[in-house]
Amino acid sequence: MAGVQKLDFDSPDETRTPEKTRVDLVRVGNTTIGRFAFEPGWRWSECIKPVVGTDSCQARHVGIVQSGAMHVVHDDGTEIDFKAGDAYLIEPGHDAWITGNDPFVEFESRSAEEYARE
Repeated sequence: MAGVQKLDFDSPDETRTPEKTRVDLVRVGNTTIGRFAFEPGWRWSECIKPVVGTDSCQARHVGIVQSGAMHVVHDDGTEIDFKAGDAYLIEPGHDAWITGNDPFVEFESRSAEEYARE
């Protein structure tokens, strides 16, 4: 294995495409990094819930927003908005949706391997 590697999200190792969703995964060693892209109108409870079958998103998300805006509502009642440049932590038990008319793009590694997997 090379001491330095370059990975390209335009040639991902795997892509998942639930409704209004594109998740591109690249894998290096035992780490998976995901580029998550959601179209305007995307909502977790409408687009991902049918794929994973849980009442709310049970993934723990840690990442950074590249573009767009998202509103998150946690099962504990906490609500927050994320926009380009924000780093975030979202604990399991939440719903989320895109706000505005721009696509939302984020990068994360914590939940990438399991996100939107049937």
